Amino acid sequence: MIKSNLKSLKTILTLSFFAFVFLSSCTSRKEYVYFQDEPLTDAGLLEVVPEITYQSDDLLTIDVAALEPEAVRPFNLPAVNYSESVISAQGTLKMQTYLIDSNGNIEFPVLGTIKIGGLTRTEATAMMKERLTEYIKDPIVNIRLANFTITVIGDVNRPGTYTIQDERVTLPEALGLAGDLTNTATRTNLFLIRETNGKKRFAKLDLTSINIVNSPLYYLAQNDVLYVEPNNAKIRSSNYNPNTGIIISAVATLATIVAILVR
Repeated sequence: MIKSNLKSLKTILTLSFFAFVFLSSCTSRKEYVYFQDEPLTDAGLLEVVPEITYQSDDLLTIDVAALEPEAVRPFNLPAVNYSESVISAQGTLKMQTYLIDSNGNIEFPVLGTIKIGGLTRTEATAMMKERLTEYIKDPIVNIRLANFTITVIGDVNRPGTYTIQDERVTLPEALGLAGDLTNTATRTNLFLIRETNGKKRFAKLDLTSINIVNSPLYYLAQNDVLYVEPNNAKIRSSNYNPNTGIIISAVATLATIVAILVR
């Protein structure tokens, strides 16, 4: 009789232990993963933009040069910053930036209001040269996007929003900025969000395929958002109770004490 009771007690304790472990890690994929109900019907329409098209809220630097330095001086205003010197640590003069407003316009010295939104860098440069020829002989114009940003979130080591000095960044470079994927990240199901002509588009990317380098999405665009999904093991462990080890030890100790008393 005692042996029978002892066996039943051990069975109950064992089942309780496994039930506890199971229930302590029962988080579902639906509760953990972002962007699960995205309209992927647009994925095939999401193509790389061959050249950046300037849009509202873009911040530009515009440098004007010519053979006569004095002639271009009115068009190259130094940055106005009352909290720090306009001279950078490298000893170079910081240039004024121009914010494109909601109508696609900037205010440029001497030339006044200029419509630059919707133009590529090539188109904007040609337009600026044409406007400047009225004041400068053979002007040279260099336009740069000062706030080219991408966002990398999810299962990476350093999630965040990054400003790129260049106007061209690849998918591996973006992941490198974010400290690469963690060991628990899904390599076959990266999620990309891109805004094109005011409409959000979506796509899934597979890092395990070499063909990713030939994808039109290999180069990221301004304001792209990249989400790295966690794998199933990470999801299952997301609800892990830090006190689980203590509870398991207590259950085991209790089982030992009961077994001794029954004997």
